Amino acid sequence: MSLANPALLAVGLLVAAGLAWAAVVVARRRTAALTATGLTGGGPGRGRARLGGIWLTIAGVAVLAIAVAGPAASVPVSRASGTVILAMDVSGSMTATDVAPSRLAAAKKAALSFIGAQPDNVDIGVVAFQQGGLEAALPTADHATASAAVRRLKAAGGTSLGDAILASLSAITHKTVTIGRNGSAPNIGYWPSATIVLFSDGQDQAGATSGGADTGTDLAASVAEKAGVHIDTVGVGTATGTTVDVDGYHLFTALDLAALRSISQATGGTYHPASDASELDGIASSINLRLTVTNQPLPLAGAFIALALALLAAGAVLTVIRSGRVV
Repeated sequence: MSLANPALLAVGLLVAAGLAWAAVVVARRRTAALTATGLTGGGPGRGRARLGGIWLTIAGVAVLAIAVAGPAASVPVSRASGTVILAMDVSGSMTATDVAPSRLAAAKKAALSFIGAQPDNVDIGVVAFQQGGLEAALPTADHATASAAVRRLKAAGGTSLGDAILASLSAITHKTVTIGRNGSAPNIGYWPSATIVLFSDGQDQAGATSGGADTGTDLAASVAEKAGVHIDTVGVGTATGTTVDVDGYHLFTALDLAALRSISQATGGTYHPASDASELDGIASSINLRLTVTNQPLPLAGAFIALALALLAAGAVLTVIRSGRVV
């Protein structure tokens, strides 16, 4: 149990102790006075009974002091929750207009629609990726934060799907996930309650981790698969493709359907065309929600006040019965 104002408790207990001391002193003086006159108070048992109301009143004051101090208990509360990382391709090819008004705009629209359909017990994070993953927003139950992160995305740079997956896994585990120099895959634990939704045209340019080793998409996908993280891919673009201007060059770009399907199949996920983005609403139902336990404060002041009032009332009633008078 914790106290919001321990000083108030100390003051209240001092008052209760003072009242108890005064009650004992008065009782002893009364007994001494009666003895000096040759009278008795009816025996020690009767004296204790007479003081019963006073002691109940003092106990009520002590309990009230605890209530005023703001007591609270820490109670474990369970919550079923899952995590979804929206990995958004913001490479230069996403400026292509074969999907109106552009691939990136279509991806952002689909992502925002997906966020709006998710329940409160799904934490959503956003990772924008080009060559190297850029973490935009960590997973949070505040879906407005994820929506704001999606809206401010702009296209620039090349694409590395492998780095995108690793950056998403880093956001899920809250620690940097990289491939070793010798190509060894890290063990990041088991995260079946997490899903990555990757929005991309599938155009891949081999990226590199901070360690300098090539980040293969297949190897990054295998890390996710071993961790129990499904990757649902959303294809943005057309198979016929179009040209885009990147750094003064005219480059042809088309939807790489095979690459995106390969990623989803390797991790137990599903491929969705952006034109059918409404199908993404079913992703949340496929997530194995984890049961997390957090400690939340439970105020106890009300219970202590009720107990104090009961003691004060009992003390008053007993005093009236024993003394025969209200005042």
